[in-house]
Amino acid sequence: MLKEVRPAIVMIVAMTIVTGFAYPLAITGIAQVALPYQANGSLIEKDGKVIGSALIGQNFAGEKYFHGRPSATTDVDPKDATKTVPAPYNAASSLAANLGLTQKALTERLQGDVATLKAENPSAPVPVDLVTTSGSGLDPDVTPAAALFQVPRVAKARGLTEDRLRALVEEHTEGRFLGAIGEAHVNVLRLNLALDGQK
Repeated sequence: MLKEVRPAIVMIVAMTIVTGFAYPLAITGIAQVALPYQANGSLIEKDGKVIGSALIGQNFAGEKYFHGRPSATTDVDPKDATKTVPAPYNAASSLAANLGLTQKALTERLQGDVATLKAENPSAPVPVDLVTTSGSGLDPDVTPAAALFQVPRVAKARGLTEDRLRALVEEHTEGRFLGAIGEAHVNVLRLNLALDGQK
């Protein structure tokens, strides 16, 4: 019996060392050398302070900023630990809303969001990503159409020309990866940082 147990124990120890320590350390080391920005969370700094990640959206609610996609993430209710409350872009609770089109809560939210956005810019169709949540609830990007839709509101709130803001959106529009993968998108945090730099 010892003959059968000993190889099993040796194999468990060896695999733990290889897969639990050696492999993760090697991959971490390679990532730190080859892709340090991405390996450290794609963090964005302003004045030497980390203000966010290019991979996680932030809740910009003011009229003077471009807004991202709605977020369905939640957090524990501080008043009642058995319940949850909305907590937009909560990375510790990444999830989709899991609501179907037949559910009243989703229909009412969509209708309310569309009405609000239509009042903001009645001359343009509302881009779908400004009213729908992403699968993770953390999407940091919007489509160029969604960013351009918000230009009149932001221009009015900041006293800037719409042409200037459209040019800013164009500057921050990233195309498809390798020209074929994904869709064109605008990172909302980077766009708002550039917006704060406008005089």
